[in-house]
Amino acid sequence: MADGGQDLSPHPADAALPNFDYDDTKLMSQEKVLIVEDEENERSGLAELVGAWGYRTETAKDGAEGLEKFTSWSPAIVVTDIKMPRMTGMQLLERISAHPQQAAVILLTAQGSIDLAVDAMKSGAYDFIQKPVDPARLKNILANAARQRGTEIELEATRRKLRDTGFLGAMVGSSKRMQEIFRLVEMVAPSTASVLITGESGTGKELVARSIHDLSPRKNKPFVAINCSAIPETLIESEIFGHEKGAFTGALERRSGCFELAEEGTLLLDEIGEMPINTQAKLLRVLEDHKLRRLGSKIETPVDVRVLAATNKLPETAVARGEIRNDLFYRLNVFNINLPPLREHKEDLPELVQNLLADMGRKHQREVAAVSEEVMKMFQQYNWPGNVRELRNVLERAIIVCEPGTKMVETRHLPPGFGHAMPAPAASEPNAVRLGIGTTVGEAERLLILKTLESTNNNKTRAAEILGISLKTLHNKLKEYEAASLGTAAETSA
Repeated sequence: MADGGQDLSPHPADAALPNFDYDDTKLMSQEKVLIVEDEENERSGLAELVGAWGYRTETAKDGAEGLEKFTSWSPAIVVTDIKMPRMTGMQLLERISAHPQQAAVILLTAQGSIDLAVDAMKSGAYDFIQKPVDPARLKNILANAARQRGTEIELEATRRKLRDTGFLGAMVGSSKRMQEIFRLVEMVAPSTASVLITGESGTGKELVARSIHDLSPRKNKPFVAINCSAIPETLIESEIFGHEKGAFTGALERRSGCFELAEEGTLLLDEIGEMPINTQAKLLRVLEDHKLRRLGSKIETPVDVRVLAATNKLPETAVARGEIRNDLFYRLNVFNINLPPLREHKEDLPELVQNLLADMGRKHQREVAAVSEEVMKMFQQYNWPGNVRELRNVLERAIIVCEPGTKMVETRHLPPGFGHAMPAPAASEPNAVRLGIGTTVGEAERLLILKTLESTNNNKTRAAEILGISLKTLHNKLKEYEAASLGTAAETSA
């Protein structure tokens, strides 16, 4: 509630303040200040005072009206009392902090609410000033907030300029396809929506997830990424949800899962299609209830985590095959970003090459600055089945094999046989797979998997790499074939 009775008109203390230079005055005239105060005389007095300093002002009689005007009028600075009807200043601060449109919030505090104001500073308030208001202090606070706003605008302009020239965070590309990806990332980053990132392996799905996190209000909180295909099925629930001591054999101590590690931040579930169906059901419940239960615990723990998911599969196909739960798919697919393969935006190759060379040069302490015209021509003609990840690996190898002092990657530095199409295997070749007309897709897949295992002397890890699938998927396929074989044998013996 307002303290009342104070004189908010300009007084001699203002004359003691240093004059603002031309740029500050210009900046003030551009900034909007929303004054939220339930006591009418104080509200109008503050508006008159702040307006006399060159700011554009608007007023609201309580927090609820203040939130409405904040949304419609978009002020850069909000000056608000703490104790008001309908919505307090603290509640208004909370709502503004969660809003994509940001503003500096300055709190007006009574004598007994200093501790509350200090807590508010920790929650995101820009500053606070005690009642009765000292115009000199208020003027300085507003000027500092306006300067900070100007700096933020300059940084945003710089970031946009970088984006328009082909950079957004760690992502690179000025092509139309990549600019569209940048636009989608900037659009969804400030929200709390789940995002499903799709695209072939090596297209940069984790880079997109990191960029979303870095451009979001959660940027100063943890970013945790987990690859669902790299964790054994028996351990994945523990990795994601955590466990209590003694929950299972080998659980010697309590452990926090990825959700708890990412508290107030962002969690990326990479290769979501490799997550076991039972685990997907538990994940869905956490996403809906914002609570989780560690393995072996009877207590539910609240969690505040933004979840991003990625997959190199076609989501609709994975759902149809039962690899991704239908309800989980719709829960995660609030917003979809589909990354194009490198072969579809080769115009970005020069920028990608330059960026990767700089990155690899720092890593290996080399000064290789460019690739030759012949190498770039080979890159443009190559199909890049491994996408940007393959390009990175090729350039890293080239930098490593370059002689000391070399400034340019030549064709001799590329992997042997790079860019040359592999001849199709003859029918008589031992590793060839012959498919007759009428062979089903399932049967063709089975023959290819078994032939690949044969060629690797039953090395399942190597076979999975050649086939481009996870080791877990290969094991599941072999179990299916074994079960089908046993079923056929049983029918024959009967």
